Amino acid sequence: MGPAPISTALLLASLAAVGLLETLAAYLGTRLQLPRLWLITGARTAQIIAVITLAVVQGGGLQVIGLNRRKLLPGFRYGLVWSAGFAAAATLLYMLLRLAGQDPLSMVRSPMPVDAYQRTLFIFVGGIVAPVAEEIVFRGLIFGYLRRWGVPAAVLISTALFAALHLPAVPITQIVGGLVFAAAYHIGGSLMVPIVIHVLGNLAIFTLSLPWLQ
Repeated sequence: MGPAPISTALLLASLAAVGLLETLAAYLGTRLQLPRLWLITGARTAQIIAVITLAVVQGGGLQVIGLNRRKLLPGFRYGLVWSAGFAAAATLLYMLLRLAGQDPLSMVRSPMPVDAYQRTLFIFVGGIVAPVAEEIVFRGLIFGYLRRWGVPAAVLISTALFAALHLPAVPITQIVGGLVFAAAYHIGGSLMVPIVIHVLGNLAIFTLSLPWLQ
């Protein structure tokens, strides 16, 4: 089981902060023509700081969003176990699709910058910063809040919102990922579990996409 439910006040304050920072980044990108990757890096980092600060000041501590200090290391280890299982399942699915004459990598391949510096920044943001921010918002906050109405509803709704964030592309990986992340958080009892799975999953996708840059 995970931490106590998120309060409505904390949820609304956190989502307002996240939305405001997202709007500010879009405004700066339009007005100042700042590099998009830097804006995303700044926005996601500021969102992480804002939600953590609100959780401490308004929610009573980081444990309310699943970041109990005592469970961080066990959660990290549990995340590695989940990632290994997820990788094994993905490998089996890959082999089955290849035998069926399909190209499974086309379903997860991610377009990346050709420039080495931009590509490094892209991998850092998409592989580490963004997953941490998304897990704090979608699992730590939204899933944590919705869980009061039952785990199935919380899993489905938080996953739907997470997938909607990645439209208009068909968010197949986000749907599967969202279900896994929510289940891993609920079972593991620590937000570190889905954070590790999400980070390693994104880094794996980016690594598999590198050969297509040549």
